Amino acid sequence: MHSRLHAHVGTMRRLEILLAVHDKESINEATKALFLTQPTVSIQMRKLSDTIGEPLYRYVNRKLVFTDVGLELVKTAVEVLDSFSRLYQTLGSMRELKSGTLRLAVVTTSKYFIPHLLGPFCEQFPNIDIQLYIGNREQTIERMKQGIDDFYVFSHPPKDIEAHSLAFLENPLVAIAHQDHPLAKQESISLSELCQAPFLMREKGSGTRYAIEQLFKKHKLQANIKMTIESNEAIKHSVMSKLGISIISAHTLTYGGQSGLVRLPVKELPIDSHWFFMWSNTKRPTLIATEFLEHIESNGKYLLLKELEKSASIG
Repeated sequence: MHSRLHAHVGTMRRLEILLAVHDKESINEATKALFLTQPTVSIQMRKLSDTIGEPLYRYVNRKLVFTDVGLELVKTAVEVLDSFSRLYQTLGSMRELKSGTLRLAVVTTSKYFIPHLLGPFCEQFPNIDIQLYIGNREQTIERMKQGIDDFYVFSHPPKDIEAHSLAFLENPLVAIAHQDHPLAKQESISLSELCQAPFLMREKGSGTRYAIEQLFKKHKLQANIKMTIESNEAIKHSVMSKLGISIISAHTLTYGGQSGLVRLPVKELPIDSHWFFMWSNTKRPTLIATEFLEHIESNGKYLLLKELEKSASIG
């Protein structure tokens, strides 16, 4: 009996290693995250592959890419580890201890305010662990399809995935420019005028880009795209450097600082949108996930709005 239990514990560790390799997309990065040696991680991944009888990943242009079999194993690993996580949390709750891991995958723009939701929650439950994945819209959607995390945060929820959703915060998209830009001196600007200026656009797959393109399409206009940039922070610094104008989330402007930047009075803006929390409608939530959802719907939303007001007044 003891040897069989030991074998299962060994398999659990291999599944944890598998998820680390998948999340980091690298053997070397997974070793750093797990504080293991590279040979150890490679050996465990090879043993998993031998057990399954199929390769779990391959290298394409030096990039580690999981096979379909590997992705199926990732989904199963998440389910197995979630089941044990719920068991541990149940046992912990029985001892009046809230413990376990909360996993969130969020789009990059939301990284400015998500910590303000997590902070009070972690104060309330200091023994829990947080795994926060930050990626673009396409990466976050892929994680959602695989069911890796407890919650996912989008500004424009995917329509082809059945899931629960909660709109919890307005996310207006506004136009910005350097304070010395000619448009910054106008009291009113049309969208067509905005499209004539050099425009800094987010990368394909970004929720912000999707919203901007929908707006331009609605008005039959096309932006004068000068640069495509994969980071809101880089866009802000590029606008500060007078490389062009852009449209970004008002929260990005508020939380990240706005030295030298002004909000342009464009008639057709802001673009009205909301931030959404999404979670699986088929996956049983852990106790910690249930607690976090209650935190979002009640105290967390209130605290976040207060923090937004505070940041806006400072800015």
